[in-house]
Amino acid sequence: MPDPATGGTLRVEAPALGTITFNGFGPAAFGADAEQVRIAWGGDLGDAKPEEPGGCYYLIPQPLGPEGYRTAFMVEGDAFVRIDVRRDDVLAPGGGKVGMTRAQLAALYPALEAEPHKYTDGQYLRIADPAGGKGVLVFEVDGTGDEARATTWRIGLPPQVDYVEGCS
Repeated sequence: MPDPATGGTLRVEAPALGTITFNGFGPAAFGADAEQVRIAWGGDLGDAKPEEPGGCYYLIPQPLGPEGYRTAFMVEGDAFVRIDVRRDDVLAPGGGKVGMTRAQLAALYPALEAEPHKYTDGQYLRIADPAGGKGVLVFEVDGTGDEARATTWRIGLPPQVDYVEGCS
């Protein structure tokens, strides 16, 4: 249900606390259509469309800042399948966020699985929905030691949550 404190939407300049879950974004569950995501966000998400019918694309809050997108909603096969977050002020389900160390994330998510990063000496830290749902949370960290820090996180459905290059 939309939050009246934010004017009926689930965001102000960032997703409201608790609106990103293993099931989706507020009332827009993974599997919803793009219009449901737009309604849940309540603001401008750009006019992106897939290059081909059913293709992959992102709905991105507008306007973009100088650093590019900070939150983005992936749509593939005409269904909402993933959220990407590059912000340190948005909490993932369970309390993780960009900037936390690998040790802090491991304390929050004892069942995380570490996998080598495809392009760097970092890792992907993968957490399955503890409630047994289909959603998966993935943190990217910039190294392998306890002091390595999360640079981004994403949550969504496999296989899309595991797309390293996003929609590329």
